[in-house]
Amino acid sequence: MEGRQTGKIGSSRPTRTRRIERTKRDYPQKTFKKSYSKAAEGKVRIIPIGGVEEIGRNMTVVEYGDDIVVVDAGLQFPEEETPGIDFIIPNTKYLEAKKDKIRGMIISHGHLDHVGAIPYLIDKLGNPTIYATKLTKAIILKRQEEFPHGPKLDVQEITSESRIKMGKSLAAKFFDITHTIPDAIGTVIETPLGNVIYPGDFKIELDAKGNPENIEPYVNLGKEKNLVLLMESTNVEMPGFSMSEKTVRENLERIFTAAKGRIIVGTFSSQIERIIEMLKIAESLGRKVFIDGYSMKTNIEIAKELKLFVPKKDTLASIDRIDDYPPEKVLAICTGAQGEKNASMMRIANKKHKYIKIRPDDTIILSSSIIPGNEKSIQNLKDNLARQGARIIHNKMEDIHASGHAYSEELKMMIKMIKPKFFIPVHGHYFMLKTNADLAESTGIPKENIVTPMANGIIIETDGEKIQPTKETVPANYVMVDGLGVGDVQEVVLRDRQMLSQDGIFVIITVIDAQSGKVRNSPDIISRGFIYLRESQDILKQTRYLIKKTVEEATGKMHPVNIDYVKTLLRERIAKFLFQKTKRRPMVLPVLIEV
Repeated sequence: MEGRQTGKIGSSRPTRTRRIERTKRDYPQKTFKKSYSKAAEGKVRIIPIGGVEEIGRNMTVVEYGDDIVVVDAGLQFPEEETPGIDFIIPNTKYLEAKKDKIRGMIISHGHLDHVGAIPYLIDKLGNPTIYATKLTKAIILKRQEEFPHGPKLDVQEITSESRIKMGKSLAAKFFDITHTIPDAIGTVIETPLGNVIYPGDFKIELDAKGNPENIEPYVNLGKEKNLVLLMESTNVEMPGFSMSEKTVRENLERIFTAAKGRIIVGTFSSQIERIIEMLKIAESLGRKVFIDGYSMKTNIEIAKELKLFVPKKDTLASIDRIDDYPPEKVLAICTGAQGEKNASMMRIANKKHKYIKIRPDDTIILSSSIIPGNEKSIQNLKDNLARQGARIIHNKMEDIHASGHAYSEELKMMIKMIKPKFFIPVHGHYFMLKTNADLAESTGIPKENIVTPMANGIIIETDGEKIQPTKETVPANYVMVDGLGVGDVQEVVLRDRQMLSQDGIFVIITVIDAQSGKVRNSPDIISRGFIYLRESQDILKQTRYLIKKTVEEATGKMHPVNIDYVKTLLRERIAKFLFQKTKRRPMVLPVLIEV
Protein backbone atom coordinates (compact mmCIF):
# COMPACT_ATOMS: atom_id res chain seq x y z
CA MET A 1 0.00 0.00 0.00
CA GLU A 2 0.99 3.63 -0.26
CA GLY A 3 2.49 5.09 2.90
CA ARG A 4 4.61 7.65 4.64
CA GLN A 5 8.37 7.94 4.39
CA THR A 6 10.66 6.59 7.06
CA GLY A 7 14.04 7.30 5.59
CA LYS A 8 14.14 3.79 4.14
CA ILE A 9 13.41 2.72 0.60
CA GLY A 10 9.91 1.94 -0.57
CA SER A 11 8.49 3.23 2.69
CA SER A 12 4.91 2.41 3.33
CA ARG A 13 2.87 3.05 6.35
CA PRO A 14 -0.27 1.12 7.04
CA THR A 15 -3.26 2.47 8.88
CA ARG A 16 -4.21 1.92 12.55
CA THR A 17 -2.81 -1.07 14.43
CA ARG A 18 -4.58 -3.21 17.02
CA ARG A 19 -3.59 -2.84 20.63
CA ILE A 20 -0.74 -5.09 21.73
CA GLU A 21 -2.77 -6.26 24.74
CA ARG A 22 -5.50 -7.59 22.48
CA THR A 23 -3.09 -9.40 20.22
CA LYS A 24 -1.40 -11.12 23.14
CA ARG A 25 -4.75 -12.04 24.68
CA ASP A 26 -5.86 -13.61 21.40
CA TYR A 27 -2.84 -15.89 21.40
CA PRO A 28 -1.34 -16.37 24.88
CA GLN A 29 2.29 -17.35 24.45
CA LYS A 30 2.08 -20.15 26.99
CA THR A 31 -0.40 -22.08 24.81
CA PHE A 32 1.92 -22.24 21.81
CA LYS A 33 3.31 -25.66 21.04
CA LYS A 34 6.88 -26.30 19.95
CA SER A 35 5.68 -28.80 17.36
CA TYR A 36 2.78 -28.35 15.01
CA SER A 37 0.56 -30.76 13.16
CA LYS A 38 0.93 -31.10 9.41
CA ALA A 39 -1.89 -30.53 6.97
CA ALA A 40 -4.20 -33.52 6.84
CA GLU A 41 -3.62 -35.85 3.91
CA GLY A 42 -5.14 -34.44 0.75
CA LYS A 43 -5.90 -31.02 2.24
CA VAL A 44 -4.63 -27.55 1.44
CA ARG A 45 -3.82 -25.45 4.48
CA ILE A 46 -3.91 -21.62 4.31
CA ILE A 47 -2.64 -19.56 7.25
CA PRO A 48 -2.69 -15.74 7.39
CA ILE A 49 0.16 -15.01 9.82
CA GLY A 50 -0.20 -11.25 9.31
CA GLY A 51 -2.53 -8.87 7.49
CA VAL A 52 -5.79 -9.93 9.17
CA GLU A 53 -7.58 -7.55 11.55
CA GLU A 54 -4.94 -5.01 10.53
CA ILE A 55 -3.48 -3.36 7.45
CA GLY A 56 0.19 -4.19 7.07
CA ARG A 57 2.50 -6.94 8.38
CA ASN A 58 1.33 -9.10 5.48
CA MET A 59 2.36 -12.75 5.42
CA THR A 60 0.38 -15.77 4.23
CA VAL A 61 1.32 -19.47 4.27
CA VAL A 62 0.07 -22.07 1.80
CA GLU A 63 0.81 -25.67 2.77
CA TYR A 64 0.15 -29.05 1.23
CA GLY A 65 1.72 -32.21 2.64
CA ASP A 66 5.42 -31.52 3.20
CA ASP A 67 5.55 -28.41 1.02
CA ILE A 68 5.17 -24.82 2.27
CA VAL A 69 5.11 -21.60 0.24
CA VAL A 70 5.27 -18.23 2.02
CA VAL A 71 3.75 -15.20 0.31
CA ASP A 72 5.04 -11.76 1.40
CA ALA A 73 6.88 -10.73 4.56
CA GLY A 74 5.79 -7.24 5.52
CA LEU A 75 6.18 -4.97 8.50
CA GLN A 76 3.85 -2.61 10.31
CA PHE A 77 4.64 0.77 11.79
CA PRO A 78 4.09 1.51 15.48
CA GLU A 79 1.29 3.57 17.00
CA GLU A 80 0.80 5.10 20.44
CA GLU A 81 0.10 1.61 21.83
CA THR A 82 3.68 0.58 21.05
CA PRO A 83 5.84 3.61 21.98
CA GLY A 84 9.54 3.47 21.20
CA ILE A 85 9.15 0.60 18.73
CA ASP A 86 10.71 0.82 15.26
CA PHE A 87 8.63 -1.83 13.50
CA ILE A 88 6.23 -4.70 14.14
CA ILE A 89 6.80 -7.88 12.15
CA PRO A 90 5.04 -11.26 11.80
CA ASN A 91 5.59 -14.03 14.31
CA THR A 92 7.25 -16.89 12.41
CA LYS A 93 7.48 -19.56 15.13
CA TYR A 94 5.25 -21.88 13.11
CA LEU A 95 7.45 -21.52 10.06
CA GLU A 96 10.68 -21.79 12.06
CA ALA A 97 9.55 -25.20 13.31
CA LYS A 98 8.96 -26.28 9.69
CA LYS A 99 11.69 -24.35 7.89
CA ASP A 100 12.96 -27.52 6.19
CA LYS A 101 9.61 -27.67 4.37
CA ILE A 102 9.65 -24.07 3.08
CA ARG A 103 10.10 -24.27 -0.70
CA GLY A 104 10.31 -20.53 -1.27
CA MET A 105 9.06 -17.06 -0.42
CA ILE A 106 7.11 -15.12 -3.05
CA ILE A 107 6.95 -11.31 -2.80
CA SER A 108 4.05 -9.55 -4.54
CA HIS A 109 5.57 -6.06 -4.76
CA GLY A 110 8.11 -3.71 -3.24
CA HIS A 111 6.15 -1.85 -0.55
CA LEU A 112 7.40 -2.27 3.01
CA ASP A 113 4.15 -3.79 4.27
CA HIS A 114 5.00 -6.70 1.94
CA VAL A 115 8.83 -6.83 1.93
CA GLY A 116 9.97 -4.92 5.04
CA ALA A 117 10.31 -7.87 7.43
CA ILE A 118 12.63 -9.90 5.19
CA PRO A 119 15.92 -8.78 6.83
CA TYR A 120 14.61 -9.68 10.29
CA LEU A 121 13.02 -13.04 9.42
CA ILE A 122 14.82 -14.66 6.52
CA ASP A 123 17.65 -16.24 8.52
CA LYS A 124 15.20 -17.75 11.03
CA LEU A 125 13.38 -19.39 8.14
CA GLY A 126 16.51 -21.05 6.81
CA ASN A 127 17.19 -18.36 4.18
CA PRO A 128 14.83 -19.83 1.55
CA THR A 129 14.87 -18.64 -2.05
CA ILE A 130 12.92 -15.41 -2.56
CA TYR A 131 10.99 -15.01 -5.82
CA ALA A 132 10.33 -11.43 -6.96
CA THR A 133 10.04 -9.30 -10.08
CA LYS A 134 12.93 -7.13 -11.27
CA LEU A 135 12.06 -3.93 -9.35
CA THR A 136 10.97 -5.78 -6.22
CA LYS A 137 14.21 -7.78 -6.29
CA ALA A 138 16.24 -4.55 -6.53
CA ILE A 139 14.36 -3.03 -3.59
CA ILE A 140 14.86 -6.15 -1.45
CA LEU A 141 18.60 -6.28 -2.19
CA LYS A 142 19.05 -2.54 -1.63
CA ARG A 143 17.32 -2.76 1.74
CA GLN A 144 19.45 -5.75 2.70
CA GLU A 145 22.54 -3.53 2.38
CA GLU A 146 21.38 -1.83 5.58
CA PHE A 147 21.88 -5.20 7.35
CA PRO A 148 25.54 -6.06 6.66
CA HIS A 149 25.52 -8.92 9.18
CA GLY A 150 22.49 -10.57 7.60
CA PRO A 151 22.73 -13.58 5.29
CA LYS A 152 23.34 -13.22 1.57
CA LEU A 153 19.90 -13.44 0.00
CA ASP A 154 19.03 -15.82 -2.81
CA VAL A 155 16.57 -13.73 -4.84
CA GLN A 156 15.37 -15.24 -8.11
CA GLU A 157 13.78 -12.92 -10.67
CA ILE A 158 10.31 -13.82 -11.98
CA THR A 159 7.88 -12.46 -14.56
CA SER A 160 4.28 -13.18 -15.48
CA GLU A 161 5.67 -15.87 -17.80
CA SER A 162 7.46 -17.76 -15.01
CA ARG A 163 6.40 -21.08 -13.54
CA ILE A 164 8.31 -22.55 -10.59
CA LYS A 165 8.15 -26.01 -9.07
CA MET A 166 7.81 -25.64 -5.28
CA GLY A 167 8.52 -29.08 -3.83
CA LYS A 168 6.74 -32.30 -4.74
CA SER A 169 3.16 -31.05 -4.69
CA LEU A 170 3.13 -27.31 -5.36
CA ALA A 171 4.06 -24.96 -8.18
CA ALA A 172 3.73 -21.21 -8.64
CA LYS A 173 2.95 -19.04 -11.65
CA PHE A 174 2.20 -15.35 -11.87
CA PHE A 175 0.11 -12.64 -13.54
CA ASP A 176 0.60 -8.90 -13.93
CA ILE A 177 -1.52 -6.56 -11.81
CA THR A 178 -1.83 -2.77 -11.55
CA HIS A 179 -0.75 -1.04 -8.36
CA THR A 180 1.07 2.20 -7.43
CA ILE A 181 4.49 0.63 -7.90
CA PRO A 182 5.81 -0.99 -11.09
CA ASP A 183 6.38 -4.73 -11.32
CA ALA A 184 3.60 -5.68 -8.89
CA ILE A 185 2.48 -9.25 -9.54
CA GLY A 186 -0.27 -11.67 -8.62
CA THR A 187 0.48 -15.25 -7.56
CA VAL A 188 -1.16 -18.54 -8.46
CA ILE A 189 -0.10 -21.48 -6.30
CA GLU A 190 -0.99 -24.70 -8.06
CA THR A 191 -2.02 -27.51 -5.72
CA PRO A 192 -3.39 -31.00 -6.44
CA LEU A 193 -6.84 -29.65 -5.48
CA GLY A 194 -6.75 -26.53 -7.64
CA ASN A 195 -5.28 -23.03 -7.68
CA VAL A 196 -4.84 -20.82 -4.63
CA ILE A 197 -4.84 -17.28 -6.02
CA TYR A 198 -3.41 -14.19 -4.33
CA PRO A 199 -3.60 -11.01 -6.44
CA GLY A 200 -1.93 -8.95 -3.71
CA ASP A 201 -2.61 -5.20 -3.73
CA PHE A 202 -4.29 -4.28 -7.01
CA LYS A 203 -6.65 -1.98 -8.85
CA ILE A 204 -8.39 -2.14 -12.23
CA GLU A 205 -7.86 0.89 -14.47
CA LEU A 206 -10.67 2.12 -16.73
CA ASP A 207 -10.15 3.64 -20.16
CA ALA A 208 -11.72 6.91 -21.35
CA LYS A 209 -14.96 5.09 -22.17
CA GLY A 210 -15.16 3.45 -18.76
CA ASN A 211 -14.07 0.01 -19.91
CA PRO A 212 -11.65 -2.02 -17.75
CA GLU A 213 -8.11 -2.31 -19.08
CA ASN A 214 -5.58 -5.17 -18.96
CA ILE A 215 -8.01 -7.74 -17.60
CA GLU A 216 -7.12 -10.53 -20.03
CA PRO A 217 -4.90 -12.35 -17.48
CA TYR A 218 -7.80 -12.51 -15.01
CA VAL A 219 -10.28 -13.69 -17.64
CA ASN A 220 -7.89 -16.41 -18.82
CA LEU A 221 -7.18 -17.45 -15.24
CA GLY A 222 -10.90 -17.78 -14.66
CA LYS A 223 -10.98 -20.69 -17.10
CA GLU A 224 -8.79 -22.81 -14.79
CA LYS A 225 -9.68 -24.86 -11.72
CA ASN A 226 -9.49 -22.13 -9.08
CA LEU A 227 -9.84 -23.43 -5.56
CA VAL A 228 -9.41 -20.35 -3.33
CA LEU A 229 -9.16 -16.61 -3.92
CA LEU A 230 -7.48 -14.53 -1.19
CA MET A 231 -8.44 -10.92 -1.88
CA GLU A 232 -7.47 -7.65 -0.24
CA SER A 233 -10.07 -5.59 1.66
CA THR A 234 -8.31 -2.22 2.00
CA ASN A 235 -10.86 -0.17 0.03
CA VAL A 236 -13.84 -2.51 0.14
CA GLU A 237 -15.95 0.19 1.79
CA MET A 238 -15.45 2.56 -1.15
CA PRO A 239 -18.25 2.32 -3.77
CA GLY A 240 -17.66 2.15 -7.51
CA PHE A 241 -14.23 2.24 -9.13
CA SER A 242 -11.06 3.90 -7.92
CA MET A 243 -9.70 6.96 -9.70
CA SER A 244 -7.42 6.30 -12.63
CA GLU A 245 -3.78 7.34 -12.54
CA LYS A 246 -4.42 8.82 -16.00
CA THR A 247 -6.77 11.34 -14.37
CA VAL A 248 -4.12 12.19 -11.80
CA ARG A 249 -1.52 12.69 -14.52
CA GLU A 250 -3.81 14.96 -16.55
CA ASN A 251 -4.57 17.10 -13.51
CA LEU A 252 -0.93 17.34 -12.48
CA GLU A 253 0.03 18.34 -16.02
CA ARG A 254 -2.63 21.08 -16.03
CA ILE A 255 -1.49 22.42 -12.64
CA PHE A 256 2.19 22.26 -13.63
CA THR A 257 1.48 24.16 -16.84
CA ALA A 258 -0.47 26.91 -15.06
CA ALA A 259 2.11 27.42 -12.27
CA LYS A 260 4.09 30.65 -12.66
CA GLY A 261 6.70 30.01 -9.98
CA ARG A 262 8.34 27.00 -8.39
CA ILE A 263 6.39 23.77 -7.94
CA ILE A 264 7.03 21.77 -4.76
CA VAL A 265 5.34 18.34 -4.59
CA GLY A 266 5.02 16.24 -1.46
CA THR A 267 4.20 12.56 -2.03
CA PHE A 268 5.03 9.02 -0.92
CA SER A 269 8.44 7.77 -2.03
CA SER A 270 6.73 4.46 -2.86
CA GLN A 271 4.60 6.16 -5.55
CA ILE A 272 7.27 5.38 -8.12
CA GLU A 273 4.97 5.40 -11.15
CA ARG A 274 3.54 8.82 -10.26
CA ILE A 275 6.98 10.27 -9.60
CA ILE A 276 8.11 9.02 -13.02
CA GLU A 277 5.07 10.67 -14.61
CA MET A 278 5.89 13.96 -12.87
CA LEU A 279 9.45 13.73 -14.19
CA LYS A 280 8.11 13.27 -17.72
CA ILE A 281 5.77 16.26 -17.36
CA ALA A 282 8.65 18.37 -16.06
CA GLU A 283 10.77 17.42 -19.06
CA SER A 284 7.98 18.41 -21.46
CA LEU A 285 7.69 21.81 -19.73
CA GLY A 286 11.42 22.39 -19.49
CA ARG A 287 11.55 22.29 -15.70
CA LYS A 288 14.58 21.09 -13.78
CA VAL A 289 13.73 18.42 -11.17
CA PHE A 290 15.14 18.31 -7.63
CA ILE A 291 14.49 15.14 -5.60
CA ASP A 292 14.67 15.54 -1.81
CA GLY A 293 14.40 12.67 0.67
CA TYR A 294 16.62 9.60 1.09
CA SER A 295 13.94 7.02 0.30
CA MET A 296 12.76 8.89 -2.78
CA LYS A 297 16.28 9.37 -4.14
CA THR A 298 16.98 5.68 -3.63
CA ASN A 299 13.81 4.59 -5.43
CA ILE A 300 14.53 6.93 -8.37
CA GLU A 301 18.06 5.54 -8.66
CA ILE A 302 16.71 1.99 -8.72
CA ALA A 303 14.14 2.94 -11.37
CA LYS A 304 16.89 4.52 -13.50
CA GLU A 305 19.16 1.49 -13.13
CA LEU A 306 16.34 -0.80 -14.26
CA LYS A 307 15.51 1.51 -17.20
CA LEU A 308 11.96 2.03 -15.88
CA PHE A 309 12.63 5.66 -16.65
CA VAL A 310 15.55 7.17 -18.55
CA PRO A 311 15.64 10.92 -17.82
CA LYS A 312 17.29 13.37 -20.15
CA LYS A 313 20.83 14.23 -19.21
CA ASP A 314 19.96 17.61 -17.69
CA THR A 315 16.58 16.77 -16.09
CA LEU A 316 17.74 15.99 -12.55
CA ALA A 317 19.84 18.30 -10.40
CA SER A 318 21.14 18.32 -6.84
CA ILE A 319 18.90 20.06 -4.30
CA ASP A 320 21.73 22.40 -3.27
CA ARG A 321 21.49 24.02 -6.73
CA ILE A 322 17.77 24.82 -6.58
CA ASP A 323 18.39 28.59 -6.36
CA ASP A 324 20.55 28.52 -9.50
CA TYR A 325 17.46 28.29 -11.73
CA PRO A 326 14.53 30.65 -12.43
CA PRO A 327 11.43 29.82 -10.33
CA GLU A 328 9.38 28.94 -13.42
CA LYS A 329 11.97 26.25 -14.28
CA VAL A 330 11.94 24.44 -10.90
CA LEU A 331 10.10 21.29 -9.76
CA ALA A 332 11.01 19.86 -6.35
CA ILE A 333 9.60 16.43 -5.40
CA CYS A 334 9.87 15.79 -1.66
CA THR A 335 9.07 13.20 0.98
CA GLY A 336 6.91 14.01 3.99
CA ALA A 337 3.38 14.61 2.67
CA GLN A 338 2.05 13.04 5.91
CA GLY A 339 3.73 15.71 8.04
CA GLU A 340 6.48 13.45 9.36
CA LYS A 341 8.65 15.37 11.80
CA ASN A 342 12.02 15.17 10.04
CA ALA A 343 10.94 14.63 6.44
CA SER A 344 11.62 17.18 3.73
CA MET A 345 8.16 18.82 3.56
CA MET A 346 7.96 19.41 7.31
CA ARG A 347 11.45 20.91 7.36
CA ILE A 348 10.34 23.27 4.60
CA ALA A 349 7.16 24.15 6.53
CA ASN A 350 9.14 24.81 9.73
CA LYS A 351 11.74 26.95 7.90
CA LYS A 352 14.45 24.44 8.76
CA HIS A 353 15.23 23.20 5.25
CA LYS A 354 18.75 24.06 4.23
CA TYR A 355 17.97 24.86 0.60
CA ILE A 356 14.22 25.49 0.18
CA LYS A 357 12.57 28.61 1.62
CA ILE A 358 8.93 29.25 0.70
CA ARG A 359 8.17 32.13 -1.66
CA PRO A 360 4.74 33.73 -2.28
CA ASP A 361 4.60 32.48 -5.88
CA ASP A 362 5.37 28.85 -4.96
CA THR A 363 2.75 26.18 -5.71
CA ILE A 364 2.71 23.38 -3.12
CA ILE A 365 1.07 20.11 -4.22
CA LEU A 366 0.37 17.38 -1.66
CA SER A 367 -0.22 14.35 -3.90
CA SER A 368 -1.19 11.78 -1.28
CA SER A 369 -4.12 10.61 0.78
CA ILE A 370 -4.45 11.24 4.51
CA ILE A 371 -3.47 8.12 6.42
CA PRO A 372 -5.71 7.76 9.50
CA GLY A 373 -3.89 9.05 12.57
CA ASN A 374 -1.92 11.65 10.61
CA GLU A 375 -4.69 14.25 10.37
CA LYS A 376 -3.18 16.62 12.93
CA SER A 377 0.37 16.47 11.58
CA ILE A 378 -0.88 17.08 8.02
CA GLN A 379 -2.97 20.03 9.19
CA ASN A 380 0.10 21.49 10.92
CA LEU A 381 2.05 21.00 7.69
CA LYS A 382 -0.57 22.84 5.63
CA ASP A 383 -0.93 25.62 8.22
CA ASN A 384 2.80 26.29 8.40
CA LEU A 385 3.16 26.32 4.63
CA ALA A 386 0.15 28.64 4.24
CA ARG A 387 1.56 31.08 6.79
CA GLN A 388 4.53 31.57 4.48
CA GLY A 389 2.26 32.57 1.59
CA ALA A 390 2.44 29.51 -0.65
CA ARG A 391 -0.52 28.31 -2.71
CA ILE A 392 -1.41 24.79 -1.52
CA ILE A 393 -3.28 22.16 -3.54
CA HIS A 394 -4.26 18.82 -1.98
CA ASN A 395 -6.42 15.85 -2.93
CA LYS A 396 -9.64 17.29 -1.50
CA MET A 397 -9.26 20.30 -3.80
CA GLU A 398 -8.12 18.52 -6.97
CA ASP A 399 -7.95 14.91 -8.16
CA ILE A 400 -4.19 14.62 -7.68
CA HIS A 401 -4.02 11.32 -5.80
CA ALA A 402 -5.38 7.90 -6.72
CA SER A 403 -5.35 4.87 -4.46
CA GLY A 404 -3.63 1.71 -5.60
CA HIS A 405 -6.26 -0.46 -3.93
CA ALA A 406 -9.44 -1.70 -5.61
CA TYR A 407 -12.83 -0.25 -4.73
CA SER A 408 -15.89 -2.45 -4.30
CA GLU A 409 -16.83 -2.73 -7.99
CA GLU A 410 -13.26 -3.67 -8.92
CA LEU A 411 -13.24 -6.34 -6.22
CA LYS A 412 -16.51 -7.78 -7.48
CA MET A 413 -15.18 -7.76 -11.03
CA MET A 414 -12.08 -9.68 -9.95
CA ILE A 415 -14.17 -12.33 -8.19
CA LYS A 416 -16.40 -12.76 -11.26
CA MET A 417 -13.42 -13.09 -13.59
CA ILE A 418 -11.45 -15.54 -11.38
CA LYS A 419 -14.53 -17.66 -10.51
CA PRO A 420 -13.07 -19.27 -7.36
CA LYS A 421 -14.85 -22.05 -5.50
CA PHE A 422 -13.82 -20.65 -2.10
CA PHE A 423 -13.13 -17.11 -0.92
CA ILE A 424 -11.00 -15.70 1.93
CA PRO A 425 -10.84 -11.91 2.50
CA VAL A 426 -7.49 -10.58 3.76
CA HIS A 427 -5.70 -7.26 4.38
CA GLY A 428 -8.03 -5.30 6.62
CA HIS A 429 -9.73 -4.88 9.97
CA TYR A 430 -12.51 -7.34 10.73
CA PHE A 431 -15.36 -5.10 9.56
CA MET A 432 -13.54 -4.67 6.24
CA LEU A 433 -13.01 -8.44 5.94
CA LYS A 434 -16.70 -9.09 6.70
CA THR A 435 -17.76 -6.46 4.15
CA ASN A 436 -15.54 -8.14 1.57
CA ALA A 437 -17.04 -11.52 2.43
CA ASP A 438 -20.56 -10.10 1.96
CA LEU A 439 -19.47 -8.64 -1.36
CA ALA A 440 -18.19 -12.06 -2.49
CA GLU A 441 -21.49 -13.64 -1.47
CA SER A 442 -23.34 -11.03 -3.57
CA THR A 443 -21.44 -12.27 -6.64
CA GLY A 444 -22.79 -15.78 -6.17
CA ILE A 445 -20.24 -17.53 -3.96
CA PRO A 446 -22.17 -19.64 -1.41
CA LYS A 447 -21.88 -18.44 2.18
CA GLU A 448 -20.51 -21.82 3.30
CA ASN A 449 -17.67 -21.41 0.79
CA ILE A 450 -16.45 -18.19 2.43
CA VAL A 451 -14.18 -18.07 5.48
CA THR A 452 -13.69 -14.69 7.14
CA PRO A 453 -10.58 -14.94 9.36
CA MET A 454 -11.32 -13.85 12.92
CA ALA A 455 -7.66 -13.14 13.62
CA ASN A 456 -4.13 -13.79 12.44
CA GLY A 457 -2.88 -17.31 13.08
CA ILE A 458 -6.09 -19.04 12.10
CA ILE A 459 -5.56 -22.27 10.12
CA ILE A 460 -7.99 -22.72 7.23
CA GLU A 461 -8.16 -26.12 5.54
CA THR A 462 -9.95 -27.37 2.47
CA ASP A 463 -10.25 -30.82 0.93
CA GLY A 464 -11.64 -29.36 -2.28
CA GLU A 465 -15.24 -30.03 -1.25
CA LYS A 466 -15.56 -27.79 1.78
CA ILE A 467 -13.50 -25.17 3.57
CA GLN A 468 -13.32 -24.37 7.28
CA PRO A 469 -10.99 -23.17 10.04
CA THR A 470 -9.44 -25.83 12.24
CA LYS A 471 -9.39 -25.76 16.03
CA GLU A 472 -5.62 -25.28 15.96
CA THR A 473 -4.03 -21.85 15.66
CA VAL A 474 -0.42 -20.76 15.23
CA PRO A 475 1.50 -17.94 16.98
CA ALA A 476 0.59 -14.57 15.50
CA ASN A 477 1.26 -12.07 18.29
CA TYR A 478 3.31 -8.96 17.55
CA VAL A 479 7.08 -9.29 17.27
CA MET A 480 8.75 -5.96 18.02
CA VAL A 481 11.82 -4.52 16.37
CA ASP A 482 13.38 -2.03 18.77
CA GLY A 483 16.78 -0.71 17.73
CA LEU A 484 18.88 -3.76 16.95
CA GLY A 485 16.74 -6.10 19.02
CA VAL A 486 14.00 -8.25 17.51
CA GLY A 487 11.26 -9.68 19.68
CA ASP A 488 12.91 -8.63 22.95
CA VAL A 489 10.46 -5.88 23.90
CA GLN A 490 8.27 -7.42 26.54
CA GLU A 491 4.72 -6.33 27.36
CA VAL A 492 5.85 -4.87 30.67
CA VAL A 493 8.28 -2.58 28.81
CA LEU A 494 5.51 -1.34 26.54
CA ARG A 495 3.26 -0.79 29.54
CA ASP A 496 5.99 1.27 31.21
CA ARG A 497 6.43 3.35 28.08
CA GLN A 498 2.69 3.93 27.82
CA MET A 499 2.55 4.99 31.48
CA LEU A 500 5.44 7.39 31.00
CA SER A 501 3.84 8.96 27.94
CA GLN A 502 0.46 9.36 29.64
CA ASP A 503 1.21 10.23 33.30
CA GLY A 504 4.93 10.92 33.53
CA ILE A 505 7.51 9.90 36.10
CA PHE A 506 7.95 10.76 39.80
CA VAL A 507 11.41 10.06 41.24
CA ILE A 508 12.03 10.03 45.00
CA ILE A 509 15.62 10.25 46.27
CA THR A 510 15.92 9.49 49.98
CA VAL A 511 19.04 9.19 52.15
CA ILE A 512 18.72 6.69 55.04
CA ASP A 513 20.96 6.31 58.08
CA ALA A 514 22.19 2.71 57.82
CA GLN A 515 22.36 2.32 61.64
CA SER A 516 19.09 3.86 62.76
CA GLY A 517 16.97 3.63 59.61
CA LYS A 518 16.06 7.32 59.98
CA VAL A 519 15.67 9.60 56.97
CA ARG A 520 18.43 12.17 56.67
CA ASN A 521 17.50 15.60 55.33
CA SER A 522 14.44 16.25 53.20
CA PRO A 523 13.84 13.75 50.34
CA ASP A 524 14.57 15.10 46.85
CA ILE A 525 11.76 14.79 44.31
CA ILE A 526 11.99 14.92 40.51
CA SER A 527 8.81 15.18 38.44
CA ARG A 528 8.75 14.87 34.65
CA GLY A 529 5.48 14.96 32.71
CA PHE A 530 3.43 14.73 35.91
CA ILE A 531 3.12 17.92 37.98
CA TYR A 532 4.91 21.26 37.88
CA LEU A 533 6.83 21.32 41.16
CA ARG A 534 6.78 25.10 41.68
CA GLU A 535 2.99 25.13 41.61
CA SER A 536 2.51 21.98 43.70
CA GLN A 537 4.21 22.83 46.97
CA ASP A 538 1.36 21.49 49.13
CA ILE A 539 1.46 18.07 47.45
CA LEU A 540 5.26 18.01 47.73
CA LYS A 541 5.12 18.82 51.45
CA GLN A 542 2.62 16.03 52.09
CA THR A 543 4.61 13.61 49.91
CA ARG A 544 7.84 14.27 51.80
CA TYR A 545 6.06 13.70 55.10
CA LEU A 546 4.61 10.39 53.80
CA ILE A 547 8.04 9.31 52.51
CA LYS A 548 9.67 9.91 55.88
CA LYS A 549 6.85 8.22 57.78
CA THR A 550 6.80 5.17 55.48
CA VAL A 551 10.57 4.66 55.54
CA GLU A 552 10.98 5.04 59.30
CA GLU A 553 8.01 2.80 60.10
CA ALA A 554 9.43 0.12 57.82
CA THR A 555 13.02 0.33 59.08
CA GLY A 556 12.31 0.86 62.79
CA LYS A 557 12.60 -2.82 63.69
CA MET A 558 14.52 -3.95 60.59
CA HIS A 559 18.18 -4.75 61.09
CA PRO A 560 19.78 -4.90 58.63
CA VAL A 561 17.53 -2.75 56.44
CA ASN A 562 15.89 -4.60 53.54
CA ILE A 563 16.18 -1.90 50.85
CA ASP A 564 14.09 -3.77 48.25
CA TYR A 565 11.20 -4.18 50.68
CA VAL A 566 11.28 -0.49 51.62
CA LYS A 567 11.35 0.54 47.95
CA THR A 568 8.32 -1.58 47.17
CA LEU A 569 6.36 -0.26 50.15
CA LEU A 570 7.32 3.31 49.31
CA ARG A 571 6.35 2.89 45.67
CA GLU A 572 2.91 1.53 46.57
CA ARG A 573 2.06 4.15 49.19
CA ILE A 574 3.28 7.16 47.22
CA ALA A 575 1.53 5.97 44.04
CA LYS A 576 -1.74 5.58 45.95
CA PHE A 577 -1.37 9.01 47.56
CA LEU A 578 -0.60 10.74 44.24
CA PHE A 579 -3.58 9.11 42.58
CA GLN A 580 -5.87 10.28 45.39
CA LYS A 581 -4.60 13.82 44.94
CA THR A 582 -4.34 14.07 41.15
CA LYS A 583 -6.30 11.11 39.66
CA ARG A 584 -3.16 10.28 37.67
CA ARG A 585 -0.75 7.37 37.96
CA PRO A 586 2.83 8.44 37.28
CA MET A 587 5.62 5.88 37.33
CA VAL A 588 7.03 6.15 40.87
CA LEU A 589 10.74 5.36 41.18
CA PRO A 590 12.14 5.35 44.74
CA VAL A 591 15.92 5.72 45.07
CA LEU A 592 17.21 4.85 48.56
CA ILE A 593 20.77 5.67 49.57
CA GLU A 594 22.26 4.22 52.79
CA VAL A 595 24.95 6.23 54.57
